Order: sequence, then structure tokens, then C-alpha cells
Amino acid sequence: MLSLQGFRTRIQAPEAADEEAFLNAMRDSVGLHHPWVSAPRNHAGWQRYLKRLERDNEAGFLIKRIHDNVICGVINLNIITYEALCSAYISYFAVAAQAEKGYMKEGMLQVIQHAFADLGLHRLEANIQPDNLASIALVQSTGFKYEGYSPRLLKINGKWCDHERWAILADEEPG
Repeated sequence: MLSLQGFRTRIQAPEAADEEAFLNAMRDSVGLHHPWVSAPRNHAGWQRYLKRLERDNEAGFLIKRIHDNVICGVINLNIITYEALCSAYISYFAVAAQAEKGYMKEGMLQVIQHAFADLGLHRLEANIQPDNLASIALVQSTGFKYEGYSPRLLKINGKWCDHERWAILADEEPG
């Protein structure tokens, strides 16, 4: 199991033993996540999430505090592509009780380092709804640059939503 440690947090792949803590954290974070993300909140959703991460082109990480193993957030690398593109889409969400404490930034920097140094990716892209200011602040603080605007790019909660595209390249310095 992959586990990389930072100063206050570590990132690790989710495992079956994380289910109860994960689901409790996600249920407690619905207000923070809505309307931007629908995180798994029941056993079936958790199982679908783990199954998705078994694919070669997906990777998921829990951000956990080192001193007490509390889940602070989730970061996923989606649609990992090699060959000429060497890229992935990055998605993420915080746990409400741990939000605005810097844990997401620390975890994001660990995932960026892993994506470029260990997975050999060249580019990470985050697609963010324009009114999700906390998410935009996070990617800006970790070195992502604004690339453009895409109308009706992703279907979220049954509705096609506009997104801003933010990206970081392997040869750029993370925040």
C-alpha cells in the first residue's frame, strides 16, 4: 500500500479498514461538498469508489493526520494517461471538520510530487466550478495556473456545469 508522509499529514491509498471513518467524515461534510461534489456516503458508494481505484488509470489517496490517523481529505488522480499526453485529472474534497487548516494543501503537494516523480506524469489538470472559491484558492496555492473556461464541461448532480481549467506541469515549481 502506498503511503507518503509530509510534515503533518500522509497520503495513502484507501483500504477496507478506512470505510467507517471515511463514510462518517463524508456524511458530516455534505454541507461543505454541496453543490460541487457527491462523495460516497454509504457502503455501496464506498465499494464503487474502491472498485474504481482498481483500474490502471485511476489512483486515490486519503489525507490523514500523522499524529491521530484522522482523515482530513481525499485526492484522486482520474483518467491517468501515458504515451504522448502523460497526464491526469485531479479531483479532491476536504473533510468539513478538518477544512481550512492547511491539510489539503499539504496533501495536494504530496500527490503532485508523487504524480510527477513516481508516476512519471507531465501534467495535472483540475476542473473547478467558477464559484468554488476555496477550491480555486487551493490549486493557486499549490502552483496550478489558470488555463481557460469550459462551458458545460462536467455533469455534477445531474446538471451540466461550467468549469475553469487549472493545470500544473512537472517542470513547474509547486507552491
